[in-house]
Amino acid sequence: MVVDIGTGSGSAVLRRAAREPGTLFISLDADANAMADASRRAARPTRRGGRHNVVYLAAAAEALPGDLCGIADEVTIILPWGALLAAVLDPGSATVTGIAQVLKHSGEMTLLVSTEKRDGIAGAIELDASAALELAQRYDAAGFETVELRPASRSDVEQLSSGWGRRLGIPERRQAWLFRCRCVQIAEPFVFGGNTVVAAFAATAAGEGPSAPK
Repeated sequence: MVVDIGTGSGSAVLRRAAREPGTLFISLDADANAMADASRRAARPTRRGGRHNVVYLAAAAEALPGDLCGIADEVTIILPWGALLAAVLDPGSATVTGIAQVLKHSGEMTLLVSTEKRDGIAGAIELDASAALELAQRYDAAGFETVELRPASRSDVEQLSSGWGRRLGIPERRQAWLFRCRCVQIAEPFVFGGNTVVAAFAATAAGEGPSAPK
């Protein structure tokens, strides 16, 4: 199971779901309207390109649904912006702690991050090679183990981004970094109730289509 946080339009996840039909993808964004088109396309019949292995949920990274706790083999955060970017740049933040709790033990988090001081975002830094290495070390200190750190390629952007990366001109006009971290130690898990996310997937498997943003 893959949980994509700050999914934006959700189109990149829809493409990946087509490549990996045996994997359940849960796409979350605080802006339900941004995901509406991808959600409608996913809900189409399979013969018309529908992808019933995708669930779209409206939720902020700062307040993730409790029933996501411990369910993900992988969490992806692709070119975050605003408050989510500020949180990603602070591995000790409450937001990152909550995101870590979504992962199974030894689950992996994939981050594609690009930030420059001129972006005007709180906590934004010039993410060059030295700063990227320092950020990876801070993730290690926060309970992760960095398994990959490298400059992002055009292929990474095409595979992972909904189009924002191309508009930013990565990697030709702007640098981005790909981090892959394994979760080796997490905080005390959330207390959560019924597993509505898994229930939503059961509905998609029955042919009722993925959850629309709400």
